[in-house]
Parts: sequence; C-alpha cells; structure tokens
Amino acid sequence: MQSTIFLVILLIIGVIAKNQSLIVALAVLLVLKFTGIGDKVFPLIQQKGINWGVTIITIAVLVPIATGDIGFKQLQEAMKSSFAWIALLSGIFVALIASKGIILLQEDPHITAALVFGTILAVAFLNGVAVGPLIGAGIAYFAMKIVEYFTA
Repeated sequence: MQSTIFLVILLIIGVIAKNQSLIVALAVLLVLKFTGIGDKVFPLIQQKGINWGVTIITIAVLVPIATGDIGFKQLQEAMKSSFAWIALLSGIFVALIASKGIILLQEDPHITAALVFGTILAVAFLNGVAVGPLIGAGIAYFAMKIVEYFTA
C-alpha cells in the first residue's frame, strides 16, 4: 500500500509539473501494479530496464546516421571545430561515468533510492531528463572513490 501511495504522490507531482515522461512512466507502473502483472514484470524491468533504456536512447541518437542526415562528411567538418572536440571528449567522459553508475545502481540499493528521488525531483520541477540516475550514480561512484582514497 505504501508503494502505491508513493507512486500516486509522484504522479500528482508529475501532473503539477506537466512532465509527460514522468506521468507516462508512473501511469504504466500503476497499471501494472493494479492489474497484478507487476509482480511478474517488475523484477524483469528492474533487472533489464536500464539496458533497454540505454538501447532506446542509442537508437534515437543514431537515427540521423540511418536517415543520412549525418555522414562522414559532416563528421569530418565537425572535427575542425574545437567545440566538436569538447563534445567528443565529453561524450567519452559521460559514457565512462555512466558505466560506473550502472555498477553502483546494481550493487547499492540505498544509494539508488536517493539517486532516483533526486532524478524525479529534477524531472518534475527543473525540466530535467530521466537519465539522471545513471550519470548521477557514476558521479556518486567517483565521488565515493575520492572520499575513500582520502579517508583510508
């Protein structure tokens, strides 16, 4: 019952904030929960959902290549820009951070709760995008390693 109340509160926050992604996600979870399907589907979503989400985001990012809007010519032109090099290095850095974030999310449930709640707040009230837990977990992972290094 507590989880249902929590989800409904988050749904209300999503509606107040007019965040369609949050509303859809919570509506799907509530439907799965109320229909009883959730008991069977939630473990699968929890285990594989992040990978599915990353795959969908990757597909979306690669669509301009598939449609021909971006090709080798555009890549070659972009590489002449210092901003493109900054973007390239940022992409590498974020991907490395996110890889550590996946590990942290899988291994440390109490950190996951804080990261997810932070993401929900940012999505609902600051027009954030729900990739926050992965990047947030990666940043948290590196911050924890730094703290461990200096306190050990």
